Amino acid sequence: MNSTDVIVVGAGFAGLIAARELSHRGLKVTILEARDRVAGRTHLDERMGRNLELGGTWVHWTQPYVWAEMGRYGIEPVAGPEFTKAYWTVNGRRREGGADELLDLLDAPNRALLADARRYFPLPWSPLANPAVADIDHLTVSHVIDGLQLGEDERELLRSFWALNFNGKLDEAAYTQALRWCAVATGHWQVMFEACATFKIAGGTRRLAEAILDDSGADLRLGHPVVAVRQDGATAVAETVDGQRFTGKQLVLALPLSVLNGISIEPALSPTKVAAAARGQAGRGAKLWIKVAGRQERFVAMGPATAPLNFVQAEYIDEDTTTLVCFGPDAAAVDVEDVDAAQRHLDALVPGMTVLEIAGHDWVDDPNSRSTWPMHYAGYLTRSLAELQRPEGRIHLAGSDFADGWGGFIDGAIESGLRAARNVAHELGRGDRTSVAADAAAVPA
Repeated sequence: MNSTDVIVVGAGFAGLIAARELSHRGLKVTILEARDRVAGRTHLDERMGRNLELGGTWVHWTQPYVWAEMGRYGIEPVAGPEFTKAYWTVNGRRREGGADELLDLLDAPNRALLADARRYFPLPWSPLANPAVADIDHLTVSHVIDGLQLGEDERELLRSFWALNFNGKLDEAAYTQALRWCAVATGHWQVMFEACATFKIAGGTRRLAEAILDDSGADLRLGHPVVAVRQDGATAVAETVDGQRFTGKQLVLALPLSVLNGISIEPALSPTKVAAAARGQAGRGAKLWIKVAGRQERFVAMGPATAPLNFVQAEYIDEDTTTLVCFGPDAAAVDVEDVDAAQRHLDALVPGMTVLEIAGHDWVDDPNSRSTWPMHYAGYLTRSLAELQRPEGRIHLAGSDFADGWGGFIDGAIESGLRAARNVAHELGRGDRTSVAADAAAVPA
């Protein structure tokens, strides 16, 4: 039996933040991580001769938690490329023009779709503050788009844009999630889009994760998948797959929602938590890197919302090759190791390019994630979020899935990790429920 004050299960950003905050309060913290690395659903790895982000990537100045953490450790943002060329496919017809032309085509449809963002979410980091949200939480993005007065080309482009944002299918995707994203991005869809694909972390996501870990003083155990958690009146116990047991006074489950039910938890979590975990998240798509021959123009391309790859952009341009980052709404439709299939998918959007290499990770098939970035199903916000945020005895959930603000981003994971740490510190008499948030607010960006 390994004894500690707090057990943190999961070394993604939420778990690392919770561990740091609690360690700084003089508590002994042990982090149990199933993988052989930290950073969860972000993963900077050397592929195709580059350090590529296989998972979560983007940060933005509208995201206060991650921006403050970068400032804390002196890590700068790096601006992505500006695009000049655009390709898009509507009603089976391939078109091309300037990148600004594509954005102009998306402007009026997105304004119509997101017009009520600040009406329903006047306080974006308090998503349940407005009772009227319950009146629309059953609506899907697909349903609302179908009800807009749009031309067929506009409708098809808008559907593809939101299939990209959700990294999933739209027929169950929560309209409230789309509104929340827009609301936290000042209520303007252009700022929201900038937040999704403009700034990266200098040195990559791994650099920030390791900075947080190094600052924590926590005991990190990699390669320790937790298979069972139990709690009684005095302790919480986590058991790993090889039979090791760790005991603590409190436990933070910093895991994706979709994997919670894969752990035996006694007593069982509440029915609402179990049901939400069984349903998981709508982000079940693909991210694929493709290296093609030739120095290509800086372009973006959009295809149908149901295409295996519905979005492509030229990310790195070298002397005689170009590296593209691509997304699709269904991980099952994209084999991250099949070069020939990647060639067919790319030809459907931007013909005439020769695929040389590909790289990716199937996050949906990964037993430690079972999802990509967490985007909610209809009904999740009002039926599940508050209950998932509620500690259950000595167990506290943390992760981007449970964020009030930027759910689906590193920022949301950090926000949630701070909340979990605040609650644990309160339970152990190491700080009141406002101290952790106050500490975070005091960090200069």
